[in-house]
Amino acid sequence: MANSSPTLSLPISGMDCADCARTIQTGVSRLDGVESCAVNFAAARLNVSGSVTAEAVTARVRQLGYDIGQEAAPGAPVTPPPANFFGFLLQSQETRLALLAALFILPGLLFNEFLPMLGVEHWLFDVTSLLAMLLAGYPIARSGWRALRINRQITINGLMTIAAIGAVFIGAYSEAGLVMVLFALGEALEGYTVERSRHSIRSLLEVAPAEAIVLHPCMDCQGHQGKQMDDGTPYTSGPCPWCGSHEESVPVASLAIGATVLVKPGERIPVDGRVLAGASAVNQAPITGESVPVEKTPGDELFAGSINGQAALEVEVTRLAADNTLSRMIRMVEDAQEQRAPAQRFVDRFAEVYTPLVVVLAALTAALPPLFWDAPFWNTADGGQGWLYRGLALLVVACPCALVISTPVTIISAISNAARNGVLIKGGAFLEAMAGIRAIAFDKTGTLTAGRPAVVTVRSINCTSPAQGSCAPCTPCADLLALAAAVEQRSEHPLARAVVSASQLFPNPYPVAEGVTALVGAGVSGAVNGRPVLVGSHAYFEANVPHGLEQCAQIDAASGLGQTPLLVSAGAEYQGYITVADEVRESSRRVLGELRLAGMEHLVMLTGDNPATANHIAAQVGVTDVRAGLLPEQKAGAIQELLSRFGPTAMVGDGINDAPALATATVGIAMGAAGGGTAQAMETADIALMGNDLSRLPFLVGLSRAAMQTVRVNVALSIGIKLVFLLLVLAGWGSMWLAVLADVGTSVLVTLNGMRLLGWRG
Repeated sequence: MANSSPTLSLPISGMDCADCARTIQTGVSRLDGVESCAVNFAAARLNVSGSVTAEAVTARVRQLGYDIGQEAAPGAPVTPPPANFFGFLLQSQETRLALLAALFILPGLLFNEFLPMLGVEHWLFDVTSLLAMLLAGYPIARSGWRALRINRQITINGLMTIAAIGAVFIGAYSEAGLVMVLFALGEALEGYTVERSRHSIRSLLEVAPAEAIVLHPCMDCQGHQGKQMDDGTPYTSGPCPWCGSHEESVPVASLAIGATVLVKPGERIPVDGRVLAGASAVNQAPITGESVPVEKTPGDELFAGSINGQAALEVEVTRLAADNTLSRMIRMVEDAQEQRAPAQRFVDRFAEVYTPLVVVLAALTAALPPLFWDAPFWNTADGGQGWLYRGLALLVVACPCALVISTPVTIISAISNAARNGVLIKGGAFLEAMAGIRAIAFDKTGTLTAGRPAVVTVRSINCTSPAQGSCAPCTPCADLLALAAAVEQRSEHPLARAVVSASQLFPNPYPVAEGVTALVGAGVSGAVNGRPVLVGSHAYFEANVPHGLEQCAQIDAASGLGQTPLLVSAGAEYQGYITVADEVRESSRRVLGELRLAGMEHLVMLTGDNPATANHIAAQVGVTDVRAGLLPEQKAGAIQELLSRFGPTAMVGDGINDAPALATATVGIAMGAAGGGTAQAMETADIALMGNDLSRLPFLVGLSRAAMQTVRVNVALSIGIKLVFLLLVLAGWGSMWLAVLADVGTSVLVTLNGMRLLGWRG
């Protein structure tokens, strides 16, 4: 079931870790009137539904120590993050304090931790360490206290605060300062890497120019008033036929639907639009991932961000900048983080109970050995670690930063990479599900084939040609084609369009049919000049309209050649048949071969076409499992059967007539298509291939597997390194500052490992 649109969608600033997102989500959820609340960490956005006001939400976010950011205007340039980490540190007061604290901690660190053998001790070293702790730790402690007071929640910031205060209590001043400095710098470094990951999403906007050249026709030209036009009448007003248009550069965000823009050779197309004049090869790779430029002529659709080829194009704007294909892609990529993968949901739930348990475990570690085994509670005079210190160190070691950040950065990096390569993944859950797919079912028409069928044979029962098959056509056959076209005019089916297109070569004596009714999976019927006319499948006619054995044999022979027969009746009497054939996509056989090499052994074709045609096409693309003659609900049943036999199954179709099968499959994958198909695909499927072929499907399979492998590696690293340092701490061989350094290092390591997927190519 689709989620209702949020009442509020607000950008959040100051959020640099997944724990921050959880703190905001918990705090806002407690407000009166909130029905649901979700924080999209990857996009730094808060979505809230319910009767709560924006003022109340804003106030709560600020109470928790964060703020509401500024919305970027459509078409506005994207602000990149600082080029280096030092520049990032200088952006906010908290990070500047951490940088200053790093300077204050150096004397105490040098003499108390690294060079104690020199015997240089001075109370000023303790003062500078305490000052460093206060500078770096104040924002951390404030955040931890706010979460505890408002949310009744112990956060990672709370753990670090307890550990630092405990270290001061036992006289470990330099360690207290170093823990806070390292943790603050580590949080800043994590925020820096996450911000670069977020920028990878926003930078998708940069593929479309911020300005466009608008063509303004000269209106009501005074200089040519009264001049005779081509039709002999004098010019008085309106567009001037002699002056043409003048050019004006304007922001893309200001363009209205219907405006005409000029795209020069080599320029990026600024808008979603329709070609009015000109012909050129357009590189659609930034949107669809297609490697070969696509020829565009008047009437063809264009996507913002595509690159024009060798000729100028005049383009009519069909969508506003805020609603073009590129903008919708970006919103969906950002929203995808809310559809959390099962692995991420598990980590999030684990973190909610993990932190309180750590506090309890640390307290038991500090108290039980001294109580029951006479172990030292305080640090010993010879430098040995007491169990209070070990309990405090355990708080630091157990900080779940790396574990919490390991999954979301990986998921959003993979989703961003997919979007850049013409694959729109609607959520982390679908990315993870795709990695486990064992079988893929394909629709035939428009998926494995080009979806541009053409009439091959027209054969009327009154055909004057002695040869079997098609004729010139003769007058009876042309009449049969016209009759079928009169009914098919009202249909959007690809086969119907083929019939209508073929009929336009001859005069059509029939009006468009009335009362047209689609017979799902069987054909279409209507009334032509008051006479009922039916255009349908051979199977339907076998059961409902008598026709001769000779015609059956001819129809079966055509089906065996991969042609789809359409039988025609008028007044319940059989009139003849038309066959239509579709060509196999050049990429289909190659793609299916690549999928087999990747270990995808179960490839199935599901089609409503007859078995002979289906088997003919299947033989060309290399599919051995063919299910033909299926109605839409039967396709869904076939998917259920595949699920029970093979496990997780994907369905690839056009997103509209394959909707039941797409919804039934573990993952529904829709193909994009020129002329608006892409928009439909984006809205209806779990995953959309933006291009009009299957070439990106092996990339999708490989990327999803690489993403989940990266998640597993990151989780293993996070837990493994924690366990090693936990054992070191319990054995008395680990220190607090080494523990926090390990935590920071692991967080950065898993973040960078996840971000590798931004450049994954297979």
